[in-house]
Amino acid sequence: MYLIYIIIAGTVITSIAAFQDRRLFDRLRFDPYGMSVNKDWHRFLTYALLHADWGHLLINMFVFFSFGSNVFTLFSYIFGGKALLYFILLYVGGVFISVIPSFEKQKHNPYYTAVGASGAVSAVLFSSILMFPQGEIIFLMLPIPIPAYIFGIIYLVYSWYMARRGNDNIGHDVHFWGAIFGFVFTGLLKPSLFNLFLHQLLNF
Repeated sequence: MYLIYIIIAGTVITSIAAFQDRRLFDRLRFDPYGMSVNKDWHRFLTYALLHADWGHLLINMFVFFSFGSNVFTLFSYIFGGKALLYFILLYVGGVFISVIPSFEKQKHNPYYTAVGASGAVSAVLFSSILMFPQGEIIFLMLPIPIPAYIFGIIYLVYSWYMARRGNDNIGHDVHFWGAIFGFVFTGLLKPSLFNLFLHQLLNF
């Protein structure tokens, strides 16, 4: 559980520092064009330590804490002593894997940049959905419980659609691929989770 707090603390501290230091922000942000030219591959990971503003930071960290705590508890129950390693791989994998499509799409675009831990947060969220699809998700602006698997479907369809439109400043590609990674990675760690997921849906 302490790992959750370490990730949140590191992200909050780095984000706040970057709010006040533009040079730090520019050194760590995701910049596909600059990465392809300068080979500064650290940006595949460091961009997740930054956020566009306080709202972006607080939402990501709140969702991560809410679902990360449950996922880590379930990992501990399912994987025992390997839970810590697997959770780290889930989070870091979500950061890295989720931006590969954006890198390929935007590496010739000098104006595209991105920040935020949304890919990792989506990975953790969908890991939770795989293990507990009958759970409920509640939004502050819409205080009506939504079954986790229904939310997952809506989330993926919306992210895919908005990514194709590409007319806002939100990294919907990152949300989509982070979610896919989290679901598949968790299932590959223990394939029986896929069968359990289907069983829970059929008996919902």
